[in-house]
Amino acid sequence: MGDEVYIRLREYLDTFPLGFPATEEGVELDILKTLFTPGEAELFLVVSPLPEKAENIAARAGLDPEEAESMLYTMSKKGLLYRVRRGDSLYYNAAPFMIGLYEYSVKRLDGRLAGLYRRYYDLAYAREMAASGVPGFKVLPLDEVVTGVDRALYPYCYLREQVRAARVIAVAECICRKEAKLLGEGCDAPAESCLMFGAAAEYYIENGLGRRIDAGEALAILEEADRAGLVHAGVNAKHLSNICNCCPCCCASLKGITKKGMDKRGFMNSLFVAEVDDDSCTACGSCLDRCPVGAVSVEQVAIVDGGKCLGCGLCATSCPAGAVKVSLREDRLEPFNHVVDLGLAILRAKAKQGS
Repeated sequence: MGDEVYIRLREYLDTFPLGFPATEEGVELDILKTLFTPGEAELFLVVSPLPEKAENIAARAGLDPEEAESMLYTMSKKGLLYRVRRGDSLYYNAAPFMIGLYEYSVKRLDGRLAGLYRRYYDLAYAREMAASGVPGFKVLPLDEVVTGVDRALYPYCYLREQVRAARVIAVAECICRKEAKLLGEGCDAPAESCLMFGAAAEYYIENGLGRRIDAGEALAILEEADRAGLVHAGVNAKHLSNICNCCPCCCASLKGITKKGMDKRGFMNSLFVAEVDDDSCTACGSCLDRCPVGAVSVEQVAIVDGGKCLGCGLCATSCPAGAVKVSLREDRLEPFNHVVDLGLAILRAKAKQGS
């Protein structure tokens, strides 16, 4: 069989909104060979991106339904497929490389795989993440620094309230920081800091990728992350499915901005912008160290470069004078109603660029 099945698998993964482009080195094939056996790769090729029962997938694969169910369940436990429970039935769908196979490999990650991921990011994936110009993540500050936002009109802007309302919550290790640590790099920011909600949380809990927590612990994790200077970012949709707490040195999205000098709009939807009350500002400079993207300078008072500002609120939560708040940008892009809408927008943008 050789590489043929992995080439076809790469081509299939490349049809997703965040694709899986080829490199001259073929490092992407080495990643797939590490994650998938040939048989698993063959089965993945007939799994739809939309959730289906095992019997439907078995019919396309020419497999006995029980055999297919066993393989699909095992693959989903390994993080190679997404699995969701609806009533008494299990449904499976193909996962993209990101958010998907990469994040789901957090428990399998070792030095070799970390090196493959890093090489692939540098050769191709940073560009792929930003290729459409449609940001995959939205940035949300903590509620207390948000000003002038109508809760009824913009409930998704209030992070703490969404966490308290979540049905199920899980926390997992940050794979970006784990990857960096395995490569002898990285930072000392909290490792167990990636939050999942609802069906995504159930998948992490059932597969042993993360542990179940309550809203109180989730809020404590957010507060610890904020103290550590991490940016709270979730999928760029109104529904809360995850919150990554991102550092500028390890995070795949923030690194594109901070280390590769790429446009923030390819990675992060900046809904908010920091605003400084000149009368209250003491020019102490605490915001300089807190800003992850160098959007702040200090003269007589702190000055925010709105074009660079992520609206993360880290400057506001650390200001000893309480001189900084964040407000909705006038030129903001509203998050998408659903994750599917986000994916379709990315595909349309990439198709337009290719036409």
